[in-house]
Amino acid sequence: MSIVTTKLDEKLFVTGQIRIDDLAEIAAAGYKAIICNRPDHEEGATQPASNELEQAANALGMKFVYLPVVIGSLSVEKSQTFNKLLAELPGPVLAFCNTGNRSRKLYELVRQNQAPDAGDETVTAACSWTGDALETIHVPHATRDQSMPTVAACNWGNAFDVVVIGGGAAGIGVAASLLHRRPALRIAIIEPGDKHYYQPAWTLVGGGAYDIAQTVRNMADVIPPKAEWIQAAAAGFDPENNLVNLADGRSIGYRQLIVCPGVRLAWEKIEGLPETLGKNGVTSNYHFELAPYTWSLTKNLKSGKALFTQPPMPIKCAGAPQKALYLSSDYWLRHDMLDKIDVEFNTAGAVLFGVADFVPSLMEYVKRYRAKLVFNSTLVKVDGAGKTAFFDIKDSDGKITRVEKTFDMLHVVPPQVAPDFIRQSPLADAAGFFEVNPKTLQHPRYANIFSLGDACSSPNAKTAAAARKQIVIVAENLLAAKEGRECSHIYDGYGACPLTVENGKVILAEFGFGGKLLPTFPLNPVVPRRFSWLLKAKLFPWLYWNGMLKGREWLTGSTGVS
Repeated sequence: MSIVTTKLDEKLFVTGQIRIDDLAEIAAAGYKAIICNRPDHEEGATQPASNELEQAANALGMKFVYLPVVIGSLSVEKSQTFNKLLAELPGPVLAFCNTGNRSRKLYELVRQNQAPDAGDETVTAACSWTGDALETIHVPHATRDQSMPTVAACNWGNAFDVVVIGGGAAGIGVAASLLHRRPALRIAIIEPGDKHYYQPAWTLVGGGAYDIAQTVRNMADVIPPKAEWIQAAAAGFDPENNLVNLADGRSIGYRQLIVCPGVRLAWEKIEGLPETLGKNGVTSNYHFELAPYTWSLTKNLKSGKALFTQPPMPIKCAGAPQKALYLSSDYWLRHDMLDKIDVEFNTAGAVLFGVADFVPSLMEYVKRYRAKLVFNSTLVKVDGAGKTAFFDIKDSDGKITRVEKTFDMLHVVPPQVAPDFIRQSPLADAAGFFEVNPKTLQHPRYANIFSLGDACSSPNAKTAAAARKQIVIVAENLLAAKEGRECSHIYDGYGACPLTVENGKVILAEFGFGGKLLPTFPLNPVVPRRFSWLLKAKLFPWLYWNGMLKGREWLTGSTGVS
């Protein structure tokens, strides 16, 4: 088989996300039943709907069961249901979720908690992945909360010095920087994914100027060698006891905590979008698998209407929605097709770009590409088969009107929210993001907790460049707090958005809190330049893989010390 499966016993195999096209191969391999443990419309929403998979599986003579498990909600009850299904379904059975991890954990959980005595359950609490840090205790059924498969058993003897939640740019970068400063630190990185992505290049991929294969590496290859990788999802916090609770029930102890899991792409908030992504001319550069589809649509569109959208803030890289428009329009202009294509940019905001200094230069390109701008326009529904998008447009009096627009190509930027385990925790601010002092990036109520990257509440632009500067602030201030010193390193809100206005030219927008311009180079920052394109397409990816993720703090000079 071309899909990779893992055998758990003679009857059960697990794998990652499957597609409808995989089902014939699965049936030919002899599988009699499939269990779907991935909820519909989960992040990475190019997945087929469970009912579509069920119909196709049944047509091939296989049983299909939908048993969704949301990341962070694994329970003994769900595991028991899973194991009951295994006993009832014909074998062999193939279970899947996004990576196969949840399916495997459902299988293992009941077996791990088999009690030595009829009245007790065996519970393992893991504060680290070293053998001597595991404690097995017995908890009576009558006193145990069945929603929690494990209990905390951490103390200072087996807690990590630093636990980092998130294996993205911020998480890997800050762990590497801390280890560069203090090689003896015991650092754990909590990250469920097995791939690491250089997302800033996906816009270039969508414009045909970058190879998608160069934007992904194995997570194991970017985790700092001296850090421990805990491949699991965080599910919640117990800050009073210095614990992070995992989705599989374990609890990880820490002396200091750094929270940087990024934001969640909420594709499901736009009705009909998850079902049509990657087909019917609907695409997004915000997804690894879809950026090449953007380029395919751009190349093949000869005439018609192209819609580009931007949701309400905050989002990752506020300039990315219009970058997609610029690169596609530049291709159509260079190939004498723009006269036959109507280009329209629908943004939920009231301005083209949040820093006013850059708007005049950007407007010159809007005019060059004859793009129509529609402000206060929010995409709320997509009918992919009918090639129709629905927008809620707010007028100057605040009245909202639902407007239908047909399209031949639709580039969507999804709404973006903090992960549920942050949003529902007492550590979040009113908007659901992880609360920090925006200057020190320290939590205002827990001095041993810091946050950076897209999930933190600091009102800066959510970009990898911002994380690069924040890494220094967090690393220095965390060590200061550890040693009883004042957190003296101050973040100035630096963020950067290389605006790819055409293939070969970039406006390098660098700014801080309040829209203050913070250019790295002594050049007029509002002028599009070939030099900035080379930075974006050549130098910045190299610096990312070889500098930022290695703890080398190059080009971080705009941060200050109080």
